[in-house]
Amino acid sequence: LAPSLEELSCEANPDSLTPALARELAEGGLTRLSLGVQSLQDDELRVLGRIHSAEAALDALAAAVSAGVDVSCDLMCAIPLQSQQSWLRTLAGVVETGVGHVSVYPLQIEEGTPFDLRYGDEDQPWNDTNVQAQRMLAASELLAEQGFLRYEVASYAKDGAACRHNEAYWTARPYLGVGTHASSMLTREAYELLRTVATQLPELRYGVTRVRLTCTDTLQRWAHVSSWRDLSFEMELLDDAQAAAEDLMLGMRMACGADPGLVHHAAGVLGQRACDEAFAWCLSRKLVRQSADTWQPTHTGWLLGNELYGRLWDLAPSAVEELQV
Repeated sequence: LAPSLEELSCEANPDSLTPALARELAEGGLTRLSLGVQSLQDDELRVLGRIHSAEAALDALAAAVSAGVDVSCDLMCAIPLQSQQSWLRTLAGVVETGVGHVSVYPLQIEEGTPFDLRYGDEDQPWNDTNVQAQRMLAASELLAEQGFLRYEVASYAKDGAACRHNEAYWTARPYLGVGTHASSMLTREAYELLRTVATQLPELRYGVTRVRLTCTDTLQRWAHVSSWRDLSFEMELLDDAQAAAEDLMLGMRMACGADPGLVHHAAGVLGQRACDEAFAWCLSRKLVRQSADTWQPTHTGWLLGNELYGRLWDLAPSAVEELQV
């Protein structure tokens, strides 16, 4: 492995991870395993359509921990059949396995999914925003008691166990996603390099500084392509102002917030007055606080993330251009 490698991460489903596979991945250089556990209650897993059981999830977590890699566990809250008590049992059960990283996500019912077809037209009490807040608060309290630091709105880690690639998503570090439905965030320069192998990608208009790409090809399609030239993408093209607003918005997902350098850059691009007014608005609603010239999200700001993120994104003067190729 290259000496500069900081993290090599792999996602796995609990039903497919065996102790032997976990050991082989670690021996091959893997440094982190992320498992989509979602719940440790069998009835909740069934209603989510998951094929693994709570026992299988615990076995997979134990195998990953025993392999000696950093282990991330993804959990889902505000789901059907879940109570506050069952949620606390799931959290406690995960902690007992010895994992060093836990991510917690409220269920979002996406259009066109089986959940949307079943529940989308109705207000579901188990997915109410107040219930989501209660579950997130319970997770924050229990995990803090067990030595987990909340470093991002949805992620908690023991000391030194924060996920590097997770942090990259929220700190404007470019990344390339490879595979079906994989997403990328590229600088203009990186995009031009990608165009040398993916020649179907269009030339960028003047002023675009950031490109978000999502591969739209299915797994079956991927299995038969011979080069990057055969792939299809959805694209979002951001200019300097949109990128600066996005950086402020994403920075507020992190506990460390937006540092003076980030805020100074945004003010230079978006205007000092506009940025001051946006942060003043957020401050008046107790969504942010200022500490040593750094703007940080408050707990209220995380619970009311749509308000906080929306206000900062609104600093962008125009809508993002979207393309399909």
